[in-house]
Amino acid sequence: MVHNPRMTVHPLATPYSAPAQPALTGGRRVGVLLSHGFTGQPASIRPWGEALAEQGYAVEVPRLPGHGTTWEELNTLTWADWYGELSAAFERLRADTDAVVVGGLSMGGALVLRLAADRPADVAGVVVVNPAVATKRLDVKLLPVLKHLVKSFPGIANDIKKAGVEEHGYTRTPLKAIHSMMQAWPGLIEDLSKVTAPLLYFRSTEDHVVDEASEPIITGKVGSTDVTVVRLEDSYHVATLDNDAEQIYAETAAFVARVARA
Repeated sequence: MVHNPRMTVHPLATPYSAPAQPALTGGRRVGVLLSHGFTGQPASIRPWGEALAEQGYAVEVPRLPGHGTTWEELNTLTWADWYGELSAAFERLRADTDAVVVGGLSMGGALVLRLAADRPADVAGVVVVNPAVATKRLDVKLLPVLKHLVKSFPGIANDIKKAGVEEHGYTRTPLKAIHSMMQAWPGLIEDLSKVTAPLLYFRSTEDHVVDEASEPIITGKVGSTDVTVVRLEDSYHVATLDNDAEQIYAETAAFVARVARA
């Protein structure tokens, strides 16, 4: 289903874009595509993108359909809609740069892993922050039935340790939409071996949204021979806005510089 372009968009949900500055990157045009997570919006990762733009990288932070508007709209959309938006942004970056690194938070991490599996020759590197491709929660098995009986559950936004920080995500979790996301997980897991680009994996030691099920699956199944796992000791799920954010920004910039070399 196509999302409604006339839907009122939250002011902080505006996509972020920055051009490449080859003078800062050794004459090479390098792009970075970043994806926010489920029920979130670009505001949750914009500082990450801005920090990379300051290093001279071209940056795209798209707004995934149904995000930054209403959870009711999100409930009419699917993984295919979000992946389609991300793929379009990737194509724009790829056309204007010499190399593209992809990164994402939570569901955004799963989306960029899907992109890296589908386009191994075109993705120079992958960065994920608390990505989700599985869960130990047993109640998700009821989603195929519950989604027809209940439209939403309480929200999962704002899992942030740092005081006074707001993610600006939805206060409700739409069940049809989250079921669509989870239905995409098995196929992604099956194709993780196709992800051959270097992988930088940030994982919060305390995360109240994504449990520990995803990390061993991702790190154990990717085809990448260059995998780095970084523990974030002072952040919760939305680590891109939390106490370890500067570490994420700095280590991502160093990773991009390394993997995007000619």
